Amino acid sequence: MLLGEHRRAIDAKGRLILPREYRQELGSGVVVAKGLDGCLSLYPLREWERVEERVNEMPSGSEDTRIFTRQLLTSAKHLVPDAQGRIMIPQQLRAMAGITSEVVIAGLSNKAELWNPGVWDDYMSAHDGRFESSASEIGI
Repeated sequence: MLLGEHRRAIDAKGRLILPREYRQELGSGVVVAKGLDGCLSLYPLREWERVEERVNEMPSGSEDTRIFTRQLLTSAKHLVPDAQGRIMIPQQLRAMAGITSEVVIAGLSNKAELWNPGVWDDYMSAHDGRFESSASEIGI
């Protein structure tokens, strides 16, 4: 399970050290792709396979499907952590999310998100008061 908020440095080569508690789940590889709300999504391989299945089930005649599929799948990169638990986030993806020298890793159970720290802090502040109403709306 990928949980918690982790702040990490990105080194000059674009490498990110994964949180120690994520490494067993992500050790065989991850897929990093364009996420929602200006972040990147980081998927364990088995979760990425589920995403691909859902994408392949979407109606190909739909313009929204084509737009989403093209943007998601062309941004996706398969990465394998090195012996130190590092992955190299490609420059194109880092630029897409505005990630430079630091990143926030937000664990969301079945996947994680990678955020520019300032964007993350602004997002969380802007939505902090909606926690209870969102829980009520989705039935939790």
